[in-house]
Amino acid sequence: MLLCKISFSKLLTDLLKRKDVHRMYYNILKLLKEGFNDNKGWKKTWQNPEIKKKYDVIIIGGGGHGLATAFYLAKEFNIKNIAVLEKKWIGGGNVGRNTTIIRSNYLLNENEAFYEFSLKLWETLEKQINYNAMVSQRGVLNVFHSDAQRDSFVRRGNSMIINGADAELYDVNKIKTIYPFLDYNNARFPIKGGLFQKRGGTVRHDAVAWGYAHGADELGVDIIQNCEVTGFKFKSGTCVGVKTSKGDILANKIGCAVAGSTSLLMSKANMNLPLESHVLQAFVSESLKPLIPGVITFGAGHFYISQSDKGGLVFGGDIDGYNSYAQRGGMDMLEDVCEGGLALMPTIGKARLLRMWGGIMDMSMDGSPIIDKTHIKGLYLNAGWCYGGFKATPGSANVFAHTVAKDEPHKINEAFNLERFSNGRLIDEHGAAAVAH
Repeated sequence: MLLCKISFSKLLTDLLKRKDVHRMYYNILKLLKEGFNDNKGWKKTWQNPEIKKKYDVIIIGGGGHGLATAFYLAKEFNIKNIAVLEKKWIGGGNVGRNTTIIRSNYLLNENEAFYEFSLKLWETLEKQINYNAMVSQRGVLNVFHSDAQRDSFVRRGNSMIINGADAELYDVNKIKTIYPFLDYNNARFPIKGGLFQKRGGTVRHDAVAWGYAHGADELGVDIIQNCEVTGFKFKSGTCVGVKTSKGDILANKIGCAVAGSTSLLMSKANMNLPLESHVLQAFVSESLKPLIPGVITFGAGHFYISQSDKGGLVFGGDIDGYNSYAQRGGMDMLEDVCEGGLALMPTIGKARLLRMWGGIMDMSMDGSPIIDKTHIKGLYLNAGWCYGGFKATPGSANVFAHTVAKDEPHKINEAFNLERFSNGRLIDEHGAAAVAH
């Protein structure tokens, strides 16, 4: 009995001292300890370190993709001297302005392979980063409204299965048992069935940013907030550093992951990219009792909806048609999204709209991402995520980290190169599958 007490005490001590005093590691014993200590012993989830003069790698952009890239560089490639530079605050960009959906229901092989890779990383994320990101694989249902659309969905489902993902075709009777509140008798858009991916679902968006920041900080990554990059430093055609609002910082390699600000940032390196910036809005209703068991997308318009852990209905639609760098959308798109919601599920009209926001999307010319090294040595690019940036977060960051560390693409992202826009090897998911990327 005494031996057990000694062993347990040693285990407790070892676990509580697992990380240095400046970092925070979560475990059940730490939770118990702080519960008996009025929670006075918690440290900051990530630190505010002093900026070093030089790093092995600088990642520009403190959103989901940037933080996650730094995390995988440190964890999988043992590069610890890394800085993440964010012009505002962690979680203040697109990662905190989206509809939280994760899925891998694509047609084209390049996209399906990538998003299935990303979905598998989502499934182990919380253990990897030691943080509760509220990964909920509650399923994603895409409803269809015609025989032709059914055939298209069957084709997409077959492609998913061939690429190792899961897919199931639901008839209208099965959908009625799970989602009885949908409008099945709409004269214009009758629901005739749906394509269901059970492993899809939602993740708390801001917790993804906080979790990757926590995980990266724990591995020794410097997270620098309120540090805007104003230019690049070059030497003999090689990118050797950045100019920032806090002074010049040197680096051996620089990765750019700044979403809708990509065009502005890369113009400072005299690069003109095949990208446009658009606003994509997201909406949240007042809190309601549990209503929607999973994610639903409208097949006759661009509308998708789920329900958050707080009870709010989270929904969105298409991008604003005009180019913009503003994190605020237009009222015409609000009306369009609400019309789509009412056509799919009229009961949504009873809920009050609580808030709305806009993220800046970097829309590529074929609707698929760019993860590649640039023609400038030492400068790497992660951009062009269009609608699909959030669900791509772990997959994008993992292969981008590989590209930066190895100076060559991962097999998953080798098709997502810049050259495809000049050689014609485009990855046009919207054109092939008739679904927005």
